[in-house]
Amino acid sequence: MSIIIKVFACLVALEFLYIMYLETFATTSAKTSQVFGMEKEELERKSVNTLFKNQGIYNGLISVLILLAVFAFGNVTALMILMAYIILVAIYGGITSNPKIILMQGGLAIITLVLCILL
Repeated sequence: MSIIIKVFACLVALEFLYIMYLETFATTSAKTSQVFGMEKEELERKSVNTLFKNQGIYNGLISVLILLAVFAFGNVTALMILMAYIILVAIYGGITSNPKIILMQGGLAIITLVLCILL
């Protein structure tokens, strides 16, 4: 696995750790409100707060799986599957919520997947 693929994969992992931070630990912050385009009052609702925290754990796991694929297993195929999954979820989010999600959440994953194919 080339160093450039590792760098981009780590950027994707960091992106998902940041999303986890926003959703799980800074659930009601102004930054979370801004990033997700939701009012703070909505984020403070118990049901929404719980859903965000659960989603945050999921995003943290994605980050851990990326790092495992790159550093523990050195497996490009596993990394490509994870990137494809992230892209598909971003497309789904773009269709069902906001088209910006495709590039915001899927942009680095798209670049990483292309690098995996080309290198």
